Amino acid sequence: MNLVKSCRKIFCGSFYDDHGSDFVRLNKYLSSHGVCSRREADRLIEAGRVSVNGETAAIGAMVSEADQVAVDGNPVSARIDEIFLAVNKPRGVVVTTDRRWGDTLLEDIVSCSERVFAVGRLDKESEGLILMTNNGEVSNLIQKAHERHEKEYIVTVDRPVTQSFLTGMRQGVLLKELGRTTRPCRVRKIDDHRFDIILTEGMNRQIRRMCSAFGYEVTSLKRIRIMNILLGDLAVGESRELTQDEIRDIKALTGISDSYSTEVAQWQKTPE
Repeated sequence: MNLVKSCRKIFCGSFYDDHGSDFVRLNKYLSSHGVCSRREADRLIEAGRVSVNGETAAIGAMVSEADQVAVDGNPVSARIDEIFLAVNKPRGVVVTTDRRWGDTLLEDIVSCSERVFAVGRLDKESEGLILMTNNGEVSNLIQKAHERHEKEYIVTVDRPVTQSFLTGMRQGVLLKELGRTTRPCRVRKIDDHRFDIILTEGMNRQIRRMCSAFGYEVTSLKRIRIMNILLGDLAVGESRELTQDEIRDIKALTGISDSYSTEVAQWQKTPE
Protein backbone atom coordinates (compact mmCIF):
# COMPACT_ATOMS: atom_id res chain seq x y z
CA MET A 1 0.00 0.00 0.00
CA ASN A 2 1.49 3.36 -0.96
CA LEU A 3 1.86 6.35 1.37
CA VAL A 4 -1.11 8.25 -0.08
CA LYS A 5 -3.48 5.33 0.50
CA SER A 6 -2.12 4.86 4.01
CA CYS A 7 -2.70 8.53 4.81
CA ARG A 8 -6.28 8.29 3.57
CA LYS A 9 -7.01 5.47 5.98
CA ILE A 10 -5.44 7.38 8.87
CA PHE A 11 -7.15 10.68 8.11
CA CYS A 12 -10.63 9.31 7.40
CA GLY A 13 -12.40 12.11 9.25
CA SER A 14 -12.80 15.69 8.05
CA PHE A 15 -9.07 16.45 7.64
CA TYR A 16 -9.09 16.67 3.87
CA ASP A 17 -12.50 18.35 3.73
CA ASP A 18 -11.14 21.17 5.89
CA HIS A 19 -7.55 21.31 4.68
CA GLY A 20 -7.55 20.18 1.07
CA SER A 21 -10.29 20.43 -1.52
CA ASP A 22 -8.79 17.58 -3.57
CA PHE A 23 -10.07 14.92 -1.19
CA VAL A 24 -13.61 14.23 0.03
CA ARG A 25 -15.34 11.40 1.85
CA LEU A 26 -16.32 8.56 -0.46
CA ASN A 27 -20.04 8.82 0.38
CA LYS A 28 -19.99 12.53 -0.52
CA TYR A 29 -18.10 11.73 -3.73
CA LEU A 30 -20.73 9.17 -4.80
CA SER A 31 -23.54 11.54 -3.86
CA SER A 32 -22.10 14.50 -5.75
CA HIS A 33 -21.45 12.25 -8.74
CA GLY A 34 -25.12 11.35 -9.06
CA VAL A 35 -24.85 7.71 -7.98
CA CYS A 36 -27.15 7.91 -4.94
CA SER A 37 -27.70 9.75 -1.66
CA ARG A 38 -24.98 9.73 1.02
CA ARG A 39 -27.03 7.35 3.16
CA GLU A 40 -27.42 4.89 0.30
CA ALA A 41 -23.72 5.33 -0.52
CA ASP A 42 -22.82 4.21 3.01
CA ARG A 43 -25.00 1.13 2.52
CA LEU A 44 -23.24 0.30 -0.74
CA ILE A 45 -19.83 0.76 0.88
CA GLU A 46 -20.77 -1.38 3.89
CA ALA A 47 -21.98 -4.11 1.51
CA GLY A 48 -18.58 -4.15 -0.19
CA ARG A 49 -20.01 -2.97 -3.51
CA VAL A 50 -17.73 0.07 -3.90
CA SER A 51 -14.09 -0.06 -4.92
CA VAL A 52 -11.36 2.57 -5.13
CA ASN A 53 -8.45 1.88 -7.44
CA GLY A 54 -9.47 -1.76 -7.60
CA GLU A 55 -9.64 -2.30 -3.83
CA THR A 56 -12.83 -2.70 -1.78
CA ALA A 57 -13.54 0.61 -0.07
CA ALA A 58 -14.21 1.20 3.62
CA ILE A 59 -16.57 3.65 5.34
CA GLY A 60 -14.82 6.99 5.80
CA ALA A 61 -12.38 6.50 2.91
CA MET A 62 -11.14 9.69 1.27
CA VAL A 63 -10.94 10.00 -2.52
CA SER A 64 -10.18 12.53 -5.22
CA GLU A 65 -11.04 12.91 -8.89
CA ALA A 66 -7.75 11.18 -9.69
CA ASP A 67 -9.01 7.93 -8.14
CA GLN A 68 -10.83 5.18 -10.03
CA VAL A 69 -14.12 4.71 -8.16
CA ALA A 70 -16.55 1.95 -9.17
CA VAL A 71 -19.88 0.59 -7.92
CA ASP A 72 -20.56 -3.08 -8.62
CA GLY A 73 -17.60 -2.94 -10.98
CA ASN A 74 -19.12 -0.06 -12.98
CA PRO A 75 -16.89 3.04 -13.03
CA VAL A 76 -18.30 6.37 -11.95
CA SER A 77 -18.19 8.48 -15.10
CA ALA A 78 -17.20 12.03 -15.92
CA ARG A 79 -19.29 15.07 -15.05
CA ILE A 80 -22.40 16.11 -16.97
CA ASP A 81 -25.10 18.74 -16.51
CA GLU A 82 -27.25 18.46 -13.40
CA ILE A 83 -30.90 17.45 -13.61
CA PHE A 84 -33.83 18.47 -11.40
CA LEU A 85 -37.33 17.04 -11.97
CA ALA A 86 -40.70 17.52 -10.29
CA VAL A 87 -42.80 14.35 -10.46
CA ASN A 88 -46.47 13.79 -9.56
CA LYS A 89 -46.27 10.31 -8.01
CA PRO A 90 -49.46 8.27 -8.44
CA ARG A 91 -50.96 6.30 -5.61
CA GLY A 92 -49.71 2.70 -5.60
CA VAL A 93 -46.23 3.56 -6.89
CA VAL A 94 -43.22 2.77 -4.70
CA VAL A 95 -40.38 5.27 -4.24
CA THR A 96 -37.41 2.90 -4.21
CA THR A 97 -34.99 1.25 -6.58
CA ASP A 98 -35.69 -2.17 -5.05
CA ARG A 99 -38.41 -4.00 -6.99
CA ARG A 100 -39.01 -6.39 -4.09
CA TRP A 101 -41.08 -3.61 -2.48
CA GLY A 102 -43.50 -3.16 -5.37
CA ASP A 103 -44.32 -3.98 -8.95
CA THR A 104 -44.41 -0.34 -10.07
CA LEU A 105 -41.49 1.87 -9.12
CA LEU A 106 -41.18 5.62 -9.47
CA GLU A 107 -38.38 5.11 -11.99
CA ASP A 108 -40.86 3.24 -14.23
CA ILE A 109 -42.95 6.35 -14.82
CA VAL A 110 -40.15 8.93 -15.14
CA SER A 111 -38.78 9.53 -18.60
CA CYS A 112 -35.19 10.70 -18.28
CA SER A 113 -32.14 9.89 -20.36
CA GLU A 114 -29.84 10.11 -17.34
CA ARG A 115 -29.79 8.39 -13.94
CA VAL A 116 -31.71 10.39 -11.33
CA PHE A 117 -32.87 9.42 -7.84
CA ALA A 118 -35.70 10.53 -5.61
CA VAL A 119 -35.23 13.14 -2.90
CA GLY A 120 -36.96 11.59 0.10
CA ARG A 121 -39.98 9.31 0.07
CA LEU A 122 -43.75 9.14 -0.17
CA ASP A 123 -45.34 5.89 1.00
CA LYS A 124 -47.03 3.63 -1.54
CA GLU A 125 -50.58 4.80 -0.74
CA SER A 126 -49.70 8.52 -0.89
CA GLU A 127 -49.47 10.66 -4.00
CA GLY A 128 -48.13 14.00 -5.12
CA LEU A 129 -44.86 15.87 -5.45
CA ILE A 130 -41.52 14.08 -5.49
CA LEU A 131 -38.27 15.75 -6.51
CA MET A 132 -35.71 13.76 -8.49
CA THR A 133 -32.16 14.82 -9.25
CA ASN A 134 -28.65 13.65 -9.99
CA ASN A 135 -27.28 16.30 -7.59
CA GLY A 136 -26.67 14.22 -4.48
CA GLU A 137 -25.44 17.16 -2.41
CA VAL A 138 -28.70 19.09 -2.79
CA SER A 139 -30.68 15.89 -2.19
CA ASN A 140 -28.80 15.22 1.04
CA LEU A 141 -29.36 18.76 2.36
CA ILE A 142 -33.09 18.72 1.56
CA GLN A 143 -33.56 15.45 3.45
CA LYS A 144 -31.74 16.50 6.61
CA ALA A 145 -34.44 16.87 9.26
CA HIS A 146 -32.59 19.54 11.23
CA GLU A 147 -32.65 21.85 8.22
CA ARG A 148 -36.44 22.23 8.77
CA HIS A 149 -37.34 22.44 5.08
CA GLU A 150 -41.10 22.78 4.59
CA LYS A 151 -43.27 20.13 2.95
CA GLU A 152 -47.01 20.72 2.48
CA TYR A 153 -49.80 18.17 2.17
CA ILE A 154 -53.55 17.99 1.65
CA VAL A 155 -55.02 15.19 3.77
CA THR A 156 -58.47 13.57 3.72
CA VAL A 157 -59.62 11.67 6.82
CA ASP A 158 -62.54 9.38 7.66
CA ARG A 159 -64.08 11.57 10.38
CA PRO A 160 -65.09 15.25 10.63
CA VAL A 161 -62.14 17.56 11.29
CA THR A 162 -62.65 19.20 14.70
CA GLN A 163 -60.98 22.17 16.35
CA SER A 164 -59.53 19.95 19.08
CA PHE A 165 -57.99 17.70 16.43
CA LEU A 166 -56.41 20.68 14.64
CA THR A 167 -55.06 22.08 17.90
CA GLY A 168 -53.57 18.74 18.90
CA MET A 169 -51.90 18.28 15.54
CA ARG A 170 -50.43 21.80 15.67
CA GLN A 171 -48.91 21.35 19.10
CA GLY A 172 -46.98 18.18 18.30
CA VAL A 173 -48.04 14.57 18.68
CA LEU A 174 -46.39 11.82 20.71
CA LEU A 175 -45.84 8.83 18.44
CA LYS A 176 -45.44 6.03 20.95
CA GLU A 177 -44.41 3.45 18.36
CA LEU A 178 -41.47 5.68 17.35
CA GLY A 179 -40.79 7.03 20.84
CA ARG A 180 -40.77 10.60 19.51
CA THR A 181 -42.93 13.70 19.55
CA THR A 182 -43.48 15.56 16.30
CA ARG A 183 -42.50 19.19 15.94
CA PRO A 184 -45.21 21.84 16.16
CA CYS A 185 -46.62 22.42 12.68
CA ARG A 186 -49.12 24.49 10.74
CA VAL A 187 -52.52 22.93 10.12
CA ARG A 188 -55.52 24.52 8.39
CA LYS A 189 -59.00 23.08 7.91
CA ILE A 190 -60.19 22.95 4.30
CA ASP A 191 -63.60 21.33 4.78
CA ASP A 192 -65.31 18.75 7.00
CA HIS A 193 -62.94 15.92 6.04
CA ARG A 194 -59.86 17.67 4.63
CA PHE A 195 -57.02 19.73 6.07
CA ASP A 196 -53.76 21.28 4.90
CA ILE A 197 -50.61 20.53 6.93
CA ILE A 198 -47.05 21.88 6.66
CA LEU A 199 -44.27 19.80 8.22
CA THR A 200 -40.58 20.55 8.75
CA GLU A 201 -39.55 16.94 9.39
CA GLY A 202 -40.16 13.57 7.81
CA MET A 203 -40.67 10.64 10.15
CA ASN A 204 -41.85 7.36 8.66
CA ARG A 205 -45.56 7.63 7.73
CA GLN A 206 -45.69 10.67 10.01
CA ILE A 207 -49.04 12.20 9.04
CA ARG A 208 -50.81 8.85 9.11
CA ARG A 209 -49.36 8.13 12.56
CA MET A 210 -50.29 11.61 13.83
CA CYS A 211 -53.89 11.22 12.69
CA SER A 212 -54.10 7.72 14.14
CA ALA A 213 -53.11 9.10 17.56
CA PHE A 214 -56.42 11.03 17.54
CA GLY A 215 -58.49 8.13 16.21
CA TYR A 216 -58.50 9.31 12.59
CA GLU A 217 -57.68 7.24 9.52
CA VAL A 218 -56.17 8.88 6.45
CA THR A 219 -58.08 8.02 3.28
CA SER A 220 -56.10 10.26 0.92
CA LEU A 221 -52.77 12.05 1.24
CA LYS A 222 -51.25 14.33 -1.40
CA ARG A 223 -48.04 16.34 -1.17
CA ILE A 224 -48.43 19.66 -2.94
CA ARG A 225 -45.18 21.48 -2.09
CA ILE A 226 -41.54 20.86 -1.19
CA MET A 227 -39.83 24.07 -0.09
CA ASN A 228 -40.25 26.46 -3.05
CA ILE A 229 -41.42 23.80 -5.54
CA LEU A 230 -45.18 23.52 -6.13
CA LEU A 231 -47.05 20.54 -7.56
CA GLY A 232 -49.39 22.95 -9.34
CA ASP A 233 -51.36 21.45 -12.23
CA LEU A 234 -48.79 18.75 -13.05
CA ALA A 235 -50.80 15.70 -14.09
CA VAL A 236 -50.63 12.45 -12.13
CA GLY A 237 -47.78 10.30 -13.43
CA GLU A 238 -46.16 13.20 -15.27
CA SER A 239 -42.87 15.02 -14.64
CA ARG A 240 -41.33 18.34 -15.58
CA GLU A 241 -37.90 19.94 -15.39
CA LEU A 242 -37.46 22.61 -12.75
CA THR A 243 -36.90 26.12 -14.06
CA GLN A 244 -33.55 27.81 -13.57
CA ASP A 245 -35.18 30.16 -11.05
CA GLU A 246 -36.52 27.18 -9.07
CA ILE A 247 -33.11 25.50 -9.10
CA ARG A 248 -31.39 28.69 -7.98
CA ASP A 249 -33.90 29.18 -5.15
CA ILE A 250 -33.73 25.59 -3.94
CA LYS A 251 -29.93 25.79 -3.82
CA ALA A 252 -30.16 29.03 -1.86
CA LEU A 253 -32.59 27.43 0.61
CA THR A 254 -30.21 24.51 1.15
CA GLY A 255 -27.23 26.83 1.59
CA ILE A 256 -25.59 26.03 -1.74
CA SER A 257 -24.71 29.03 -3.88
CA ASP A 258 -24.75 29.10 -7.66
CA SER A 259 -20.97 28.80 -7.52
CA TYR A 260 -21.32 25.32 -5.93
CA SER A 261 -21.36 23.59 -9.32
CA THR A 262 -23.40 23.72 -12.48
CA GLU A 263 -22.44 20.15 -13.16
CA VAL A 264 -22.70 16.86 -11.27
CA ALA A 265 -21.29 13.49 -12.11
CA GLN A 266 -23.32 10.68 -13.54
CA TRP A 267 -22.94 6.99 -12.85
CA GLN A 268 -23.20 5.16 -16.18
CA LYS A 269 -23.26 1.40 -16.23
CA THR A 270 -21.13 -0.36 -18.78
CA PRO A 271 -23.11 -2.30 -21.41
CA GLU A 272 -23.89 -5.85 -20.40
